Amino acid sequence: MIAKEGYPIIAVTALIAVVCAAAAWITDSPAWEIATGVLLALTLFHFFFFRDPVRPVPEGDKLIISPADGHVVKIEEVDEPLYFKEKVRKISIFLSVFDVHVNRMPVAGEVDFVDYKPGKFLAAFADDASDHNEQSIVGVKTPHGRVLFKQIAGLIARRIIYYSKVGDKVRAGERMGLIRYGSRIDMFFPLDVKVNVRLKQKVRCGATVIGEFK
Repeated sequence: MIAKEGYPIIAVTALIAVVCAAAAWITDSPAWEIATGVLLALTLFHFFFFRDPVRPVPEGDKLIISPADGHVVKIEEVDEPLYFKEKVRKISIFLSVFDVHVNRMPVAGEVDFVDYKPGKFLAAFADDASDHNEQSIVGVKTPHGRVLFKQIAGLIARRIIYYSKVGDKVRAGERMGLIRYGSRIDMFFPLDVKVNVRLKQKVRCGATVIGEFK
């Protein structure tokens, strides 16, 4: 499957590739031939980047599922001032341009907090990115506890897409947004949640169990 947000971009790059190919045929110019090759490669890359694979979601209402593909780059305790307003566990997932960038809900429950902050475009793996980069922030309450997560734009990523609104009833594993190109997601949950991942571990959106509520 291809994420719906990718179709306009794929269509535009494919159309420009066709125009360049026509110009190359008419003029017999190497420059137009090179441009055609570059645009075709870019079109194929966008097909790859906007892929949206179907994955079976692990069953269990106490499970916290990974909202993104990528690698775990941080597991630490932090003070979270917006939603929890206390010390919580933070897990950061870095997404390279080669990872699936469709994001999914980590838990089932009700969205009770949504915020958006414009900001900088520091490298997504930088420590300051969580505080200073452009980001969407979503909190979900469940019968077992709460989870907060941030979609954070990176050095290349320039567009965060999120669907969540306060009051939405959501299911674990349902699509909740997308970040274009390299980026990061930070997750926050209570300290008594059992953590099931380790640093540098590869995680899969909608499939890997990040943690489990007591």
